[in-house]
Formats: sequence, C-alpha cells, structure tokens
Amino acid sequence: MRKPENNKNPAPTVRFVQIDVEQAGQRIDNFLLRLCKGVPKSHLYKALRSGEVRVNKGRIGADYRLAQGDTVRVPPLRLPQAGEPRAVPPGVFPIIFEDESLLVVNKPAGVAVHGGSGVAFGVIEQLRAARPGATLELAHRLDRETSGLLMVAKQRRALLALHQMMREGRGRKHYQALVVGDWVNDKQHLRQPLLKWLTATGERRVKVDREGKEAHTIITLRKRYGRFSLLEAELRTGRTHQIRVHLAAAGHPIVGDDKYGTDEVRDRFTRLGFNRMFLHAFLLEIPHPLSGEGLVLQAELPPACEQILDWLEHHS
Repeated sequence: MRKPENNKNPAPTVRFVQIDVEQAGQRIDNFLLRLCKGVPKSHLYKALRSGEVRVNKGRIGADYRLAQGDTVRVPPLRLPQAGEPRAVPPGVFPIIFEDESLLVVNKPAGVAVHGGSGVAFGVIEQLRAARPGATLELAHRLDRETSGLLMVAKQRRALLALHQMMREGRGRKHYQALVVGDWVNDKQHLRQPLLKWLTATGERRVKVDREGKEAHTIITLRKRYGRFSLLEAELRTGRTHQIRVHLAAAGHPIVGDDKYGTDEVRDRFTRLGFNRMFLHAFLLEIPHPLSGEGLVLQAELPPACEQILDWLEHHS
C-alpha cells in the first residue's frame, strides 16, 4: 500500500558552514542575519547567548569576527517553505493613547513596523491579529531598531488627516539619540539633502547628496558624557533614515547604528550588554486628526537605554 505523502517541511537540522575569504572579517551576528534570512533577530541573539551557535566548537559572543577557515555551527532554525502561510501571533504593545480614531503605541527596538524584506510580520500585522475585524493602518514608520511612539489610524479619514498634517509640517516628532563624540552646539539645524541608493548586495542606504530631497533636522544638546553625547532630534521633514544620516554626516553617528555607525563603537556597547541602536521616539506633539485638539504624547526611554546612560554617567 502506498504511504500517504507528507507535505510538511522536513525537520531543521544542524548545519556546519566553512568560512571563506569573502566571508572573513564579518561579525558573527551580521553573518547569521544574512545566512538565516527571515529568522527574527531576537532568535539569533538568543542562540548566540545560549551557546547553540559555535565557532570551531567553542562559544563566542555576538561581536566575534569570523576568520577564513572557521567552522560555524548553525543550530536548527526552521523557516517556512515558499508559499507556506506564516501564522502571525497577536501582538500586545504598550498603549500611550487610544480613542475611536487613533492608536499610539510604544514600539520596542528590534521589531519591524510591517512585514517584508525578509521579515514575516511586524507591529501592524500583530495588532490586526490581536484585533480581528478592526481597521488599522500605519500613519508613519519607524526603523526596525528605533523604539518609541508609533501612530496607527483606526479610521480612513483619520489616516488621511494624519498624512496631510505631516505633509504640512503641523506635527512635531522628537527623538533622543546617543551619539559618538562631544556635540558642541546647544542647538543646531541640519539641512543636508538626502538621496536613497542601493549597495552592491541590494541593501537600502541613504546619503547626503545635492541631488537628494530636502531634509531638515533640529538638534538640541541634552547632556555630555565625555566621548558621547545625548541629543534631542526634532524632525521637520520625514526622510528615510534622516536622523541617522544627518548625525553620521556631522561626524557623530548614533551608538549601535549598524548602517551608518562604526563596528568599534558597536562592539564596545555590545560587550556592555547593549545590543540595539540608541534612537528613541519619545515625544509627539500633534493635533488630533479629527477634533484638532492638541495632543502631547510621551514614551520614556527604555530600561536598556537608561542603564547605558547610567553606566556612562559613572564611567565617562
């Protein structure tokens, strides 16, 4: 008798990957992110911390740099096959404000706002799974590694009103960023135009370029920590990676920025247990999309950011 076909994915198995000359020099965490596309970053860091990922049979940290000839043990990390639907777990995020037309949540770092580009799902998909039948649309975006206030419209007319508000510059979005270096001016306007481009591997990047779009960021110094500075950044335009690129172009990249920062700084803070970018959307000053009433919404710095500031306070 013919056995019934099994259409389920085969169980994942341990893989051993030999590092060649082109892969040498990469940090192990970045290598795994490229090798295991679609696997959540949090899962990969957990595998590193637990020792499931090994190099030459030994445990390593997330900042380990691969050498030619290294053998990397990659633990079983199952991914759906092409065409297989991925279940979206309902998401519960801290609610800062909610009424019949607007929802504002405090997004954690490391969570995308929506699925795509190797990410199975994001905040908006998880909110929809938690609220079946509700109308929920992103009013704007935050980078995956940026934490803080995220606006979600619950009505179509609220969404259109929020988009118009942002086009007309009637809202204010404020961020806190820890940057490398001693920021000099108490207040400074950064107005360099920004242009999107793609790397040879197809990754999206942004650079200062005279052919780019107008961009305006207002920087206010909050506190100095010796070789680092805590800044407040107010967006007056909403370009991709705007704060990150403006600060990097000014010679003060954000701590933990894996696109525009330095490996040396990222490695240093990783050893301190800080595995994210220090950029947090902490304040929204907007008119309500329907009533026009002024709203002032705040999200405190995450504990990881507070802890690193406390460490700098005592060691700067």
